[in-house]
Amino acid sequence: MAEKQGHLNGAYYGPAVPPKQHSYLRPGRGGDCACGCGCCLLKLVFNLILTVVVIVGLLAFLFWLLFRPNLVKFHVTDAELTQFNFTTNNNLLNYNLKLNLTIRNPNRRIGIYYDRIEARTFYGGQRFDSEDLATFYQGHKNTATLSPTFEGQHVVVLGSGEADDFNTQKAAGVYKIDMKLYMRVRFKLGRIKTFRMRPRVKCGLKVPLSSSSATFQTEKCEIDWRVFR
Repeated sequence: MAEKQGHLNGAYYGPAVPPKQHSYLRPGRGGDCACGCGCCLLKLVFNLILTVVVIVGLLAFLFWLLFRPNLVKFHVTDAELTQFNFTTNNNLLNYNLKLNLTIRNPNRRIGIYYDRIEARTFYGGQRFDSEDLATFYQGHKNTATLSPTFEGQHVVVLGSGEADDFNTQKAAGVYKIDMKLYMRVRFKLGRIKTFRMRPRVKCGLKVPLSSSSATFQTEKCEIDWRVFR
């Protein structure tokens, strides 16, 4: 009996208690992608976009270092206007206009293919004629001259303000005419030809009648190279 009580008075710990398991997420290979697959995908897309931007920037910088491209320059050097009459009862414009246009390629290593050139003339914001010009290739540091001719008649609807402007310009013998070029061009870099682009050029002109003593004036031609279609 005493022996039995001795066993009872001894330290009795019972069965071993397993250690408490702590809940935590082991870092996987994704590192920062513990939020799930969506986070990993967004990070991958961002890294790809960043890589593409860096590569394109480096290529553009290398292209500039190798070829040092300069903008092509357009300039209307002369104009001859022998007729520019507007009839109000039928809104008919009769015209005879000749222009001399120069295109300067100042680049030493870049040639230009002009696959399409369409010249259009506007008065009061409305087109009254157009002409397709001959296509050609322009070599390095070269100046090309084009001579579009616009002759005929066309219906042009002028509002009261445009009609007043026409009468004022008629009295002065000088008319405000816009000439626009719609083109398809490619650039040649050595043996490499770029994809086709569609730039547009706008030249504001103040053209006197040939019978007038006024002088021809032209504004700087504006070039829009952002059209890539």
